[in-house]
Amino acid sequence: MEYTNKKVLVIGLARSGMAAIKLLNKLGAQITLSERKEPSKEEIEILESMNVEITNQEMSVFERDFDLVVKNPGVPPVSPIVKRLNERNIPIITEIELAYDVSKPQHYIAITGTNGKTTTTTIVYEILKQAYKDKALVGGNIGTPLCELVLQYNLLENEGYYISLEISNHQLVDIINFRPEVSTIINLGPDHLETMGSLHNYYKSKTEVYRNQKDDDLFIMNIDDELVKEYSAKYPINCKIETFSLETDKAYAYLKDNYIYVDNKKILSTDDIKVVGKHNIQNIVVSILACQKAGVSNEDIVTAISNFKGVEHRIEFVKEINGVKYYNDSKGTNTDATITALKAFDKGIILLVGGYEKGLDMSEMRKYLKPVKKVIGFGVAGKRIASDLVNDPIIVTTLDEAINEAYSLATDGDVVLLSPTTSSYDQYSGYEERGRHFKKLVNSL
Repeated sequence: MEYTNKKVLVIGLARSGMAAIKLLNKLGAQITLSERKEPSKEEIEILESMNVEITNQEMSVFERDFDLVVKNPGVPPVSPIVKRLNERNIPIITEIELAYDVSKPQHYIAITGTNGKTTTTTIVYEILKQAYKDKALVGGNIGTPLCELVLQYNLLENEGYYISLEISNHQLVDIINFRPEVSTIINLGPDHLETMGSLHNYYKSKTEVYRNQKDDDLFIMNIDDELVKEYSAKYPINCKIETFSLETDKAYAYLKDNYIYVDNKKILSTDDIKVVGKHNIQNIVVSILACQKAGVSNEDIVTAISNFKGVEHRIEFVKEINGVKYYNDSKGTNTDATITALKAFDKGIILLVGGYEKGLDMSEMRKYLKPVKKVIGFGVAGKRIASDLVNDPIIVTTLDEAINEAYSLATDGDVVLLSPTTSSYDQYSGYEERGRHFKKLVNSL
């Protein structure tokens, strides 16, 4: 698309919105920002320097004529704003699509799924960096918007970078042409009911990651996950498929006798893996397949994985106090993520849950509470979630209070686990702020 003098509406600022605006400005577009909150003084100065019109999110804004809309992933597809723009047939994309549209050809590895995205995206990046050094990049939902990478590395003119890209379902909803060389849906489980309208809409949105793939592009399929198999059958894959499994050796990549095999060849011993939990073996298997497709040698793959020590906010060890280990799993923002965290420990878990109310059902999670010694609920949804899990929870208001309760209850050999099962927007700007606060509180005990 030609962007010069095009009237473009950007909905939502944050980091991805600002990155999109800066890229659109470089492309010569006439930009309007619709933001429900007042931008900071510094942001206003940057926006005014690019002649960006700043507006609110009253419906009258969306009755105006625009050639294109770039929507922040935080704006729900079910919102009245999006509905009205769709009714008016104004094209809507996210900054992922914008960045892809204007960049020279790159090697994109697109990673989505309900859980494990950040860890897998990070492992893929570490492997690519081992092999391709400065030509390896990482971004997307993991923190650095793709538009920001385009500007930083001048992908408008430079090509051939290897980009490990975490993509959320909200970034996939408005995909038009984005075509990765490698993609995967690591797993599927209930999430984002409040923004997607139904679980079907959520699961279907994930299949957008492979919709434009074809020929020798690769989709990495989890044959242990019934939902992944169901939805990939409903929305067929038109490229090469490589399967993986931790439950059977009938897949292309599998786990057997504490070794990861690919195409029946030993690649890596689980003794060389430093991160805890079976789910991380799954993340590593996906990363191996993705990086083999990207041309990385098995030697570089093994070296990078052996040096990988984990991702912040995902079952992250914080500190041991009086024989009690504290783990930050703030990125556990749905029940599947918390179930995964619970599986990493055998006993003595003091579980901290709560936050923003997403209305997720706790019935499945109740099956995995055997190692849990006590449940402590905090935040707006803390009482509902904790009471749905057990009959005798401790209910507090803040994370500070939750940690104090956990500290007084914990004995030698226990684990205090922050794995909230829901998002953080009742009291924090995101799971990162919540996780950092948890670590600060633990380190001050």
